[in-house]
Amino acid sequence: MYLAKDFVETSEGLIFAVVSNGLELGKVLCFLRYARIDGSWRKVDTFFANDFLRRSYQHYLYYSPLIDADVHAVPASAVVRHYQPRRQLHELLRRQPADAVLADLQHLCRLLADNGLQLDLFGVTGSLLVGMQNRDSDIDLVCYDRDEFHRARFTVQALIARDRIQALNDSDWLEAYRRRACDFALDEYIWHEQRKYNKGMLNQRKFDLSLLCDSGLAPGQYRKLGFARVEAEVADDRFSFDYPACFPLKHAEVASVVCFTATYNGQAQQGEWIQAAGRIEVDQQGLKRLVVGSTREAISEYIKVLR
Repeated sequence: MYLAKDFVETSEGLIFAVVSNGLELGKVLCFLRYARIDGSWRKVDTFFANDFLRRSYQHYLYYSPLIDADVHAVPASAVVRHYQPRRQLHELLRRQPADAVLADLQHLCRLLADNGLQLDLFGVTGSLLVGMQNRDSDIDLVCYDRDEFHRARFTVQALIARDRIQALNDSDWLEAYRRRACDFALDEYIWHEQRKYNKGMLNQRKFDLSLLCDSGLAPGQYRKLGFARVEAEVADDRFSFDYPACFPLKHAEVASVVCFTATYNGQAQQGEWIQAAGRIEVDQQGLKRLVVGSTREAISEYIKVLR
């Protein structure tokens, strides 16, 4: 079973991050993150990834009729290695640390376990999953159980209060803000982020916690209608940290905001009023939703609480 936040590798020396659970017409929906070029691995950004595949590997460019979007896709038959976060975390926790990133990962996991969290419900994704970490790498943990994820958030909050780990400082937040290319001001970004408790610092290394579990969103085929901006009250926040995150709305026309970018996961709580900008989609029953993160860059797409 392929899950979002897994990685897959092909025989050409391409490593893709999986962006959707399961297969679509026998293909893994994904996005190119690493390429072996002239004998060396290179992490690639969105522009390079699209251009590189367009020039050299067009067969991995794919239009998804289910989500009405252009993505990357690898046939399951072309996968030579499947990187799975839970299996990799288990392996890394058994190893002697060969670098500072692995040592910090093991330290962080010991802290979580010492505070009652079940590490078998967690995995490691990002550079550590595929062995591409360097001394400046972040630690990206993914949790596969919603209740355990929220317990992890509360644990991070408690560990910060006890100074066992640290909150991000001003320069850390600025760096995160620049990397996220958020569509509103820095102070607004920090206000939203500081109350999530899914990030922290350990030995001056940032770590992130994300959630991946069944949100109960019914699969369906969607058609894009265009860009829109809505303001509404959030009716339910139970799935606000999911992938994709879902914010049901009290709105006459738009049933929910669905978010595919981690920047806005956990962004709002039940009862809060939000402004959201993104692409309106409609399913075959005529139900409308607003999608934030309809492209990887999510330019001009956002969710913010109206304070």
